[in-house]
Amino acid sequence: MFQRTIQVLLLGFFPWVSLSVDVGQSSVFAAPLMEIDAIPQSSMQALPQRLDLESQVDRFLTSIPANYYTIATVEALKTQLENPQTLLVDVREPSEYQSGHIPNAITIPLRTLAHNLAQIPHDCPVVLYCSSGYRSAMGVMTLHLLGYENVRGFPPSFKGWQAAGEAIASR
Repeated sequence: MFQRTIQVLLLGFFPWVSLSVDVGQSSVFAAPLMEIDAIPQSSMQALPQRLDLESQVDRFLTSIPANYYTIATVEALKTQLENPQTLLVDVREPSEYQSGHIPNAITIPLRTLAHNLAQIPHDCPVVLYCSSGYRSAMGVMTLHLLGYENVRGFPPSFKGWQAAGEAIASR
């Protein structure tokens, strides 16, 4: 369970770091991550736990498969959606969903995800998408933390679907 929690937390950490760098905040957020300070004498008793955590993190990072927890292309998503059991979830805000969404997607805004778990099956493929990939990455991380092993994100997201000229539904 501990290793699983570490994995899920790291999956959420990397999109956050990417977001920080992408929005030009690297000097604020990324610099402290790169600074290496000596371990204060007062925390030396925590060193074995820290080394264990570091080894767990290292083991996790080296085991990440390419395109982890993702469906990387529009064609791959279309193939996945041929499976009628696949649940496609739009985690954008309701107004975004109403202005256009991928056909057959249901809407569960990211901020309400934990309150709508009854709508998300554990035994069927689930794919999350948003506008650009950040919210869906947070949703995938959240659901994996809650024990869902069947959830993947679609990083091209709605923008990628639109750019490919695919059909857009509206309600």
